[in-house]
Amino acid sequence: MEKVTYRVQRYDPDKDKKPRIQEFVIPFRHGMTVLDGLIYIKENVDNTLCFRSSCRMGICGSCGMFINNLPRLACHTPIEELKKDTITVKSLPNFPVVRDLVCDLTSLFAKHKSVKPYIIEPDMTEIEKPTGEFLQAQAQLEEFVQFAYCIKCGLCMAACPTLATDRHFLGPQPLTQAYRYSADRRDCGAKERFKMTDTPHGIWLCHLAGACSEVCPKGVDPAFGQQLLKRAMFSDSLRLRKKPVPPSVAKPPAEKKPRVAVPEFTIKKPNTKS
Repeated sequence: MEKVTYRVQRYDPDKDKKPRIQEFVIPFRHGMTVLDGLIYIKENVDNTLCFRSSCRMGICGSCGMFINNLPRLACHTPIEELKKDTITVKSLPNFPVVRDLVCDLTSLFAKHKSVKPYIIEPDMTEIEKPTGEFLQAQAQLEEFVQFAYCIKCGLCMAACPTLATDRHFLGPQPLTQAYRYSADRRDCGAKERFKMTDTPHGIWLCHLAGACSEVCPKGVDPAFGQQLLKRAMFSDSLRLRKKPVPPSVAKPPAEKKPRVAVPEFTIKKPNTKS
């Protein structure tokens, strides 16, 4: 390809009643991502185009968009992999549009906050004023580390068919994080989270469509996490779940180690004096 056509969603709440599509034809180069194309449009064709981006490395999750009918990270989607010379880019479904490709993720962050995504213990003094590090074995970390890779990009929420029909549904991201912290051996707040997720708009609305896992750019597999949450809640109701044990705290070192002297250079600087 020498050129690629972008069909971009445009929406200005002060001027438009509903989103519209605008086409741009731009030059193509090898290795170009969808985000690279949007940046080219903004810098060379139309500087009014609005979209989010930051790291350009698939880490921050800012550039989540609906690209060729699938939620993706624009910076993580090479144009060549799409195998088309026409790319349609819209804002993420299941979220209100702010402007052009920017959507309002307020509901995602509010739902994420509602499941208490942090370690809870009976005495929160150590959490609020830590004196050391919570100890954890490698095997204990591996029980939930897969679900700790979430970058809160919102792609799983945009792909969820249940969320498309029920905006009050917690959604795959918050529910998976509810399991992530409940499965952490250092946490004692699982019962609190189970009460929040065991609601008419909670975990039982997930019917395992698997769309959330299909679009996750970090391999978190939210569909699997939600099924594990169901199992944990069911085991807890039958009193089969192990009782949480408050985490032990590693004491900080009593004193700093003495500074190691820097050895002399093995290669001496040549004498330049005549």
